[in-house]
Amino acid sequence: MHFVGSGPGSADLLTVRATRMLAAADVVLYPGTYLDPEVLDHCAPGAELVDTQGLDLDRITERLVSAHAEGLDTVRLTSGDPSVYSALSEQTRRLDARGIPWDVTPGVPAYAAASALVGRELTVPLVAQSVVLTRTRSRSSAMPDTETLEAFAATRATLVLHLAIRRVRELMERIEPEYGADCPVVVAHRVGGPEEAVLHGTVGDIADAVEEAGFRQAAVVLVGRALTPGAGGESFLYDPDRPRDGG
Repeated sequence: MHFVGSGPGSADLLTVRATRMLAAADVVLYPGTYLDPEVLDHCAPGAELVDTQGLDLDRITERLVSAHAEGLDTVRLTSGDPSVYSALSEQTRRLDARGIPWDVTPGVPAYAAASALVGRELTVPLVAQSVVLTRTRSRSSAMPDTETLEAFAATRATLVLHLAIRRVRELMERIEPEYGADCPVVVAHRVGGPEEAVLHGTVGDIADAVEEAGFRQAAVVLVGRALTPGAGGESFLYDPDRPRDGG
């Protein structure tokens, strides 16, 4: 049983290992909401393809269990990378209870694909050396009490907001006291897919752009001064005056 990150949804942003696993799989469960259909072109012609967007976790688990019982090679595709917001822990907990072995193949995280698309590093010397990956609560499980958006904003690190596109105006209002209205924001929608779109703006005006574009899902929001072109200093790692062994 293989959990495989499908990346941001584009067929050409899967890892080589992921494409090999898809080609060998008898059964592939995939998140249809976020996946470019061309990703499934990597699957074998006779593979059983199961769209999980209408299934709850127990029904997904039962299909994984039955496939294992039939001796079928099975891939569970997750959006982005399985390490973040993939329900990996919930699914593997159920598989462990059934004694079913599993492994994980990483994928390209959506925020990394978004950063690459706009050509910006998220950790820039003297500006930001930390990246906060978080989400908002809407129709989802509760956030821990200590993980408030205001607490993260106080660090002024680069923020990556998942599941936030429908609440951008409210969220920008909450972080503006720390980041400032002129702080750069990038919204990346369906990176790598046919509906790919990128919005550039600021904390003060990005909500207008999002509402005009009509984005409702499959978007990641990047916030921080590291997104400013030419911002920051020089890395000490490459400083010509830094001592180097054997230099």
